[in-house]
Amino acid sequence: MCEVFISADPALYESRIRSVRLHGVATSIRLENLFWDVLADIASRDGMSVPQLCTRLHDELEAERQGIENFASFLRVCCGRYLALQLSGGIPRDASIPISSLNARRVLATEQRPFSSRQAPDCETPQTLAA
Repeated sequence: MCEVFISADPALYESRIRSVRLHGVATSIRLENLFWDVLADIASRDGMSVPQLCTRLHDELEAERQGIENFASFLRVCCGRYLALQLSGGIPRDASIPISSLNARRVLATEQRPFSSRQAPDCETPQTLAA
């Protein structure tokens, strides 16, 4: 199993800090290159740059939640959900279809239950497997 994951190009998990202006204020965001790549894919679908996408996500999250505790983590979760929603069929893989043109309720109806609500499986050690 581990070979599937450890064979990843190390450049994907190297982190990079980018400066993004949120309403004129320079903000540094540190993410792994893989996440910057996914954000670029998301942004390009709607004709935006990554800083424009970050600003829009920040503004909409601020309006919805009245505060942002960890914006970098939020961006990572956005990337994971984007990829998962593509797999579930909620977001078309055709990158020429803007996300803004999709019906959000229909997209979200394809989403699998949130990870946080899943119960963690019992850990099985080699000793318990052999028993």
